[in-house]
Amino acid sequence: MSDRRVRALLPLAFACALAACAPSTPAPADDARADTAPAQTSDAALPDGWQHVAGTDIPRVDRSQQDLPVTVRSDDGVEVTVTDTARTIVGNDDIVMVMDALGLSDQVFAAPTNAVTQTGRDAQHHFLFNRTTGVEGILSLDGTLFVGNSLRRHGKLAQPLRDAGLALVIVDELQPIPEKVRKLATVFGHADEGEQLATLVQQQLDEAARIAGSHARKPRVIHISATGGGGSPTVGGADTAAAGVIRLAGGINVGDEAKVANYSQLSNEGIVAVEPEVILVSEDDLRVFGGADGLWKAYPSLRQTPAGLADRVWVMPDTQLKVSSIGGGTGAIALAQALATLAAELDAAPGA
Repeated sequence: MSDRRVRALLPLAFACALAACAPSTPAPADDARADTAPAQTSDAALPDGWQHVAGTDIPRVDRSQQDLPVTVRSDDGVEVTVTDTARTIVGNDDIVMVMDALGLSDQVFAAPTNAVTQTGRDAQHHFLFNRTTGVEGILSLDGTLFVGNSLRRHGKLAQPLRDAGLALVIVDELQPIPEKVRKLATVFGHADEGEQLATLVQQQLDEAARIAGSHARKPRVIHISATGGGGSPTVGGADTAAAGVIRLAGGINVGDEAKVANYSQLSNEGIVAVEPEVILVSEDDLRVFGGADGLWKAYPSLRQTPAGLADRVWVMPDTQLKVSSIGGGTGAIALAQALATLAAELDAAPGA
């Protein structure tokens, strides 16, 4: 950053930056691999009847020399040359997870305040994750690269940041995970490794679909969030990452039927009407709810549903349910296995 730009931004620097701003998977290709990681929440820590659902095979490769500079086409249609990724400002955790998988965790320089990955939380700087994130605030962080994940949220920042000299690439979240992995890895000078990782994730997604196809019954799943609607309790709709995982794993996302968009509120009557057989919540949302008591308090009508009457609440890592990235494949396999078991139990129940 030039001295002139620093002097211009100092008065707004931190105020703007912070206030505005089980079947096994196939063998991985080449040196890509799926590492086994312990689940973040054990079943022993959950109430009776609740279940932790989590995959353990997170794809990754060993860190290697980056092939930079590289010119890529951002999803907003602009050709961008990336020369330095040492201080990367990330738009969300899906980008962080790919960087982790490439061994580049130390290059995550700034992340949103609501990051759910450990790397994102440990970043040197944080900024608000919303549509009011300011250009001045981002520039004051003095990063070498901004990688966004949303044309809606980050598209308006693109040209002003580029005009100020900051390289900016958008890899939109609304595309298949393997394609995102390829694009993001290429941004970081790891095109070959990205292809390996994308292949492994696709194998995992295919395995989840195979498991889901082994049973005709599709359990009804309601995905609830403590944070999806401006801090209000919400239900995940058809266009959320979680809905995609649920459908792939062989479940019916009841938010689809209720015509919920993104994360939106659903009335108590509406929750009862959709008759969910599984209540699905992420680990971080459960923490924000304040545990089981807070969840039931936020959604009292859930107690009256088939899932509530059975105390059938499943808890998944945010990085495998709500973040469409490198953990999506292993999360989908774990959920598919759980739904297959439930489908068999429901079919065997009296009166089924």
